[in-house]
Amino acid sequence: MTDQADFDGEYPFAGHVLDIDGHAYHYLDEGTGPVLLLVHGNPTWSFAWRHFVRALSPDYRCIAVDHIGCGLSDKPQDYGYTLANHVSNLTRLIEHLDLRNITLVGHDWGGCIGMGAAVASPERFTRFVLANTAAFRSQAIPLRIAVCRIPLLGALGVRGLNGFARAAITMAAHHHERMTPAVRSGYLAPYDSWANRIATHEFVRDIPLKPSHRSYHTLVEIEEGLSQFVDSPMLLVWGERDWCFTTDFLAEWQRRFPNAEVTRFPEASHYVFEDAREEMLEDLQAFLGRT
Repeated sequence: MTDQADFDGEYPFAGHVLDIDGHAYHYLDEGTGPVLLLVHGNPTWSFAWRHFVRALSPDYRCIAVDHIGCGLSDKPQDYGYTLANHVSNLTRLIEHLDLRNITLVGHDWGGCIGMGAAVASPERFTRFVLANTAAFRSQAIPLRIAVCRIPLLGALGVRGLNGFARAAITMAAHHHERMTPAVRSGYLAPYDSWANRIATHEFVRDIPLKPSHRSYHTLVEIEEGLSQFVDSPMLLVWGERDWCFTTDFLAEWQRRFPNAEVTRFPEASHYVFEDAREEMLEDLQAFLGRT
């Protein structure tokens, strides 16, 4: 059970739940107006978007999801934590809420999952904001993540010691002073046991590097569907100190979407929404206002 006592002030929202095949899929639904769909990656949850929801909900309807296994969603032990299932879950929420004219805001795996939902339902999406993410094949995988994929050793480090989520608090943020005790507690609270860290490990295992991988063909389908959005308004936001989704990934997005607007933050790392929160919000609001 996630105890919010230590981070309530950081996350003052009333959540909602969609039942997906008997599993609780938690999400925030704050504000009214044009839809912003905020999709997190690993090992974060909707907590990562808390400042954005507070700042933007007066003018927009902010939907921020927790993938199954993450945040305040259920964490089943016998679930298929695959890219296809995460995309399907997000698509089912979109259909359940009948969301239209969506602006996707995706980070890390959330960019890929969000673009997967857009490829599945392109008529529902209008604009895209992507930050330190990928939705195409790559062989680039940092050693510190590759180690987490080693059988037994990876499970011990990620699920047993919470090494992935704990390390991210310092290794994915450059401005450590922003990672206050309440913020650290917020990021870690949902992942407080071996059982509750299952998705953190499964996301690492689900990185598709070769055709035999369970999620490889799903990724190919998403990648092949990207071109239909080449003329859609797109903002690429990048923390240049990211050691995982490096600027090489940004260059690939720019190659595929030459008309995309780009904002680079030289002093921000992977958690760009923490390191460059104010600047990212300002750029996002400006992008939304002119597109």
